[in-house]
Amino acid sequence: MSKRSPARALISGALRGPAGSADPPPEPLAPHGLSGHLVGFVEALRGRGIPVGPSETVDAGQVLTVLDLMDREMLREGLACALLRRTTQRTTFDGLFDLWFPPALGERASAEDVEIPRRADGEIDIFELRKMLAQLLAADPSGERTRELQELAAQMVEQMGQYQSANGPSFSAYQTLKDLQPELLVSKILAGLAAGSDNSDFDNEIARRAARQRIRDFRSTVEAETRRRVAERIGRERVATYGVQRQAEDADFLRISENELAELRRGSQRLARVLAARLAARRRRARRGEIDLRKTLRKSMSTGGVPIKLAARKPRPTRPDLVLLCDISGSVAGFSSFTMMLVNSLREQFSRVRIFAFVDRVDEVTHIFDQVTPLDQVTRRIFTETKVVGIEGHSDYGAALRVFAENFGEAVTSRTSLLILGDARTNYRDPALDTLRELAGVAKHAYWLNPEGEKMWGTGDSAARRYAEIVEMHECRSARQLTAVVSRLLPV
Repeated sequence: MSKRSPARALISGALRGPAGSADPPPEPLAPHGLSGHLVGFVEALRGRGIPVGPSETVDAGQVLTVLDLMDREMLREGLACALLRRTTQRTTFDGLFDLWFPPALGERASAEDVEIPRRADGEIDIFELRKMLAQLLAADPSGERTRELQELAAQMVEQMGQYQSANGPSFSAYQTLKDLQPELLVSKILAGLAAGSDNSDFDNEIARRAARQRIRDFRSTVEAETRRRVAERIGRERVATYGVQRQAEDADFLRISENELAELRRGSQRLARVLAARLAARRRRARRGEIDLRKTLRKSMSTGGVPIKLAARKPRPTRPDLVLLCDISGSVAGFSSFTMMLVNSLREQFSRVRIFAFVDRVDEVTHIFDQVTPLDQVTRRIFTETKVVGIEGHSDYGAALRVFAENFGEAVTSRTSLLILGDARTNYRDPALDTLRELAGVAKHAYWLNPEGEKMWGTGDSAARRYAEIVEMHECRSARQLTAVVSRLLPV
């Protein structure tokens, strides 16, 4: 296996072609050199939802001409400045940068000096390894400590993370860390961090958070090293599809993590501004009015019947009402809560916005979306302060629709746009199709936004196909897809 310094690996890794065999020989240069490699990196960023245009790509090319390519971190920061527009894109960028500009090829030569403790029988001594890792994590943060942790992680992946897959030997971060369990080192790291402090409650809490953060950082280092080694065997493009964190806007609502949902909530105001701009543009176009054929023909009499000047009907723009009916049970809660926040941010675009939530009972929650409640506490307040959960606590679309029609039916008028959010899974109960038909008949517009993939509609207890016969239903699996659908459907 080849062993090269990080500086040389940066250049050769940038110019090499895609990886091939399990232990490949030195590979040929990329067809278009470093510039072609940069274009491939830009295409990978676009593939993960980061918009990079031609001008940013040219700027990145200029960065490569003025920065020292031997300084990998300087190159990382320079390309990030040229290619990124938002700080939320940085995690995805760093993951792809590590694949396209790796710190080494094969086993790190600088890590050979790191010795993994072993017992007399030759097996790795996990107890001594934990002590060694705890000492490094408790040391004062510095460039030297970071380098030692990276070299230790590289040796651990090399000696503890290898396994035999169907396609030959590979590496696994889980395999590397499953016996070590670095989360168990918090107390040992705290002991090292607490030396010389007054051990107050405040200092102890700060030290505890610092210890947990250092453990998370080391785990990330092991995962990055694993991705690098695997990418050399199966190709960086393939690893990028599953090993690099996606943009929160592209996360599937039904599988979204807490961190991704929190990031979406923080970005809801930005998405609301985008939607407001699109609605304003549509409203400006709508002011032109439709062509009035009668007036146009009258004006054409002076030109012998040739309609040279078109006459338009004077539009009478009115801001419509908007009513949201949202399922907030189970896995769709993240989708519904984010959509409610997004639409609530568009209040100024409508004459009135009313929001209703349900599990198996319905209640109005418009008052909860105020300027005081933090975004991450909106869902908690809905469950604690409103009556959205009945005796059973399972989704019941039929009961929710009937109660909504009985208790809040006056909210839907001929000026109302009705938006229903949910996966339409009724737990095999009566879907109340007639009630939905009556509500849709009264409303000016009625749409259903479903976070499930369309291929899943109608399977199991899903009544989506039956509801779609009454109300126009759209798939909204991610925030990006939701923004596109809402901007197209919301009336002006």
